[in-house]
Amino acid sequence: MTSLNVDRVIKIPDDYEGLKKEHFCVPKHYEDSIANILITHGTIQDRIEKLAKDVFYDVYQVEEPLHVICVLKGGYKFFSDLLDKMNGLNSNHSDGSVPFSVDFIRLKSYENDQSSGEIKIIGLDNLDSLQGKNVLIVEDIIDTGRTMKKLLNTLKKYEPKSVKVACLLRKRTPLSSGYIPDYVGFEIPDKFVIGYALDYNEYFRDLLHICVISSHGIDKYKV
Repeated sequence: MTSLNVDRVIKIPDDYEGLKKEHFCVPKHYEDSIANILITHGTIQDRIEKLAKDVFYDVYQVEEPLHVICVLKGGYKFFSDLLDKMNGLNSNHSDGSVPFSVDFIRLKSYENDQSSGEIKIIGLDNLDSLQGKNVLIVEDIIDTGRTMKKLLNTLKKYEPKSVKVACLLRKRTPLSSGYIPDYVGFEIPDKFVIGYALDYNEYFRDLLHICVISSHGIDKYKV
């Protein structure tokens, strides 16, 4: 699938073969389950630093607090590193800072109801508290985009002042709904990626790099 030409994003081409795992430190128990390294941990951190700067200056201009919502489980490392870097900007920006609060949610589709266009939000006790707030949703990866569109549709009922989405990865897939987040770290090929809190059956969250899983890894950790 061709790129959606998202602004301010690093595009990894479909024919990119990745980096050899032998050239980097990976846990011994995962060595035979990694096909290649798609994005190194250091590159992830550098990219998040730039995303934090983009978010900071966009919010700084409106001079209002930001409510940041982490979508669990896969988004927790991106969320943590993004906020750490925003805190660094808060501490070192002499002209002002961006106050922010945080929440954590998990998403679950409603059973036997595919037509509502909404999704069940678990973990945020009072959705009415979002009214009038500037909200930033932090997600690990946007695949088809359908779940995120349902989340945004659900949040709209609670009348936040604004809602933006930051994701570390956006996958190019023929199944895409066409949804494009406000902040994207990397646009990646349609491959099964693991690491940096992205899992396969709850494994690989402890892998620092973002990697492509091997066929052996799929078989080894299937349930």
